[in-house]
Order: sequence, then C-alpha cells, then structure tokens
Amino acid sequence: MADIAKSKLLTDNTGILKEDACVVLVKTEWNAALADELEAGALRILDQYKANTRTIIVPGAIEIPFAINACWSRSSKKNRPDAFIALGAVVRGDTPHFDYVCRIIADGILRLNLQLPVPSIFGVLTVDNEEQAKERIGGKHGHKGEEAAMAALKMIAMNRSLRKKK
Repeated sequence: MADIAKSKLLTDNTGILKEDACVVLVKTEWNAALADELEAGALRILDQYKANTRTIIVPGAIEIPFAINACWSRSSKKNRPDAFIALGAVVRGDTPHFDYVCRIIADGILRLNLQLPVPSIFGVLTVDNEEQAKERIGGKHGHKGEEAAMAALKMIAMNRSLRKKK
C-alpha cells in the first residue's frame, strides 16, 4: 500500500514550480463529495504556489481523458495549460463495472501522458469502499488531492527545465 510517510513529495520543495503555472483540474460529478474534497485539497496547494487554475466538470471518470484532450486541443497556443489533474473517486460495487472503469481511466491518463507535451496527473481514487476514500482525503493515508497538485507542480518544473536544455 502506498504510504505518504515514505515519500518526500509534500516535504521536499526541490523541483517545485514557484511561479506562473496554469493547471486545469478535471473533476467528476460521480461521487461528488469525494471529488469535491480532492479538488479542495488540490486547490490548497495550487493556491499556495499561486498557480492559475480552472476546473472542468465531467459526469464520470471515463469522461476525464476526453475532457483533457478536448481542453488541450481547443486551447490557443499562448493559453495552453501546463498540466492537468484528473480528480474523482471510483468505489467498488457488486459488479465488474469497477474494474472496467478503473482500467479505462488509468489507460486514458497513460495515453495522454504519452501523447500530450504536458503532464496529466492521476488523482482518481480507486477504492473498495467509502471509508478507504475518506482515509485518502485527509485521513491516515494523507490527502491525494494535495499530493496530485504537488506532483503537477513538480512535473511542470521538470518539463520546463527539459525544454530549456534543448
């Protein structure tokens, strides 16, 4: 199991973009209370680092990759986002639907990361029950919204440093 205590993600400021980031959050309506808390955590971090943010709302997790791709392709070259953060929660039910949704969203984010020149951060909880979700939005497993935002800022900084080296 992932344990935030084993990571320097939230404590090491090395590699964090400290200015001028544009981050688009793509949040689901499904499991809205959980998605809203993930968004609140992400915004706390992004506001702390003065990032320019906006949120796009989609019905469910499967629609996230489409929204990210559409936002990227329809943005003007001078107003393109530096990163995207996918936010939502998929909670296991009694059918295999959970497995399909988790696979589709993970594969979709992977493809975006390989196709777009900016990172798409996976901030979607894939949990067995609501208790596990709550443990990951401020409980014993940290706050995955905050972690996603910090990952986005670090990936933006890394991406910019690679562009400078060309």
